[in-house]
This record gives sequence, structure tokens and C-alpha cells, in this order.
Amino acid sequence: MFEGRVVSLRVDEVILTPGGRRARREVVEHPGAVGVVPVTAEGEVVLVRQYRYSVGEPLLEIPAGTIEPGEDPDDTVSRELAEETGYVAGETRRLASLYSSPGFCNEVIHIYLALVDPRPAELPAPDADEHLEVVMMPLDDAVALARSGGFKDAKSTVGILLAAPLLG
Repeated sequence: MFEGRVVSLRVDEVILTPGGRRARREVVEHPGAVGVVPVTAEGEVVLVRQYRYSVGEPLLEIPAGTIEPGEDPDDTVSRELAEETGYVAGETRRLASLYSSPGFCNEVIHIYLALVDPRPAELPAPDADEHLEVVMMPLDDAVALARSGGFKDAKSTVGILLAAPLLG
């Protein structure tokens, strides 16, 4: 029905059970994404602040990005982390794979923890349509922000709360 650069939309006719009633379901198809909680040896989390047009405001988030066709999510983590922050992922660990909004979208977001050096290895190289600010935050502050609802996106809240117990 609609094919975009990143997502497509289809409308399905379904039969609901029990009862066999017919209904229409709109489904946004998305290739999947990763979100990464990058943490330095000093216990600082590398975050990004970026304006999100769909919600009309800047959000503080963990670095994230769409999985390219044929790309393994493990490789997407390293690519997106370097592009958005300039940091290089050392040891990584997949923490969870979650549906972002299963009521209407099939996107799976893979959440990772990545240990990174205390300084970026290169300058960030975000996509042409991205404007990002790298924000360093002590892990304890990031956990407190997640627990208080300070992150407005689910991937960041879930990522921080899943990573924290593994770090100490």
C-alpha cells in the first residue's frame, strides 16, 4: 500500500477468533533495529540527544539505528555506535530482542550492552539527515533517569535498566 525509504504499510483483512469476525489491520513493516548501551570503564554511559520529528522534540537516547538489508544485528551495533558517537564497541552482549510496538508494527529492536574506551576513536559521522549531540552520563544517573521516566523512548529505558545489573 505504501513503500517508504525505511518502512512500508500494508492493510490486511483478518478473521478474528473466536467468532470468525472479519477486521482490517494496518501493519507498519520495519527491517529491525538495534539499540546499544555503550559504557566506559569509568562507568559513563554514552548517550545521544537528537531531535525526533515524529514527536516534535529532542530526545536523550541510547545510540540506535536500522539494520541494513543482509546485515547481522551484531554488525549494526558497531556501525551505528561509530556513526553516531565516534566510539568503537569492544566487548558486546545482546541483552534482549523486543517488539517496539506490536499493536501495529513488526519492528524488532535488539538491545545490546557495549564496553567502550573512555574516549571516542573517531569523529561521529551521522547520516546526512541526523543532527546528534553526544552526552556522557554516569551510569547511576542514567539508571535514576530511566527509573523516573526521564527517558521518553522505551529502548533507552529498557536498555539502561537491563544493562545496569550487569555492570556492578
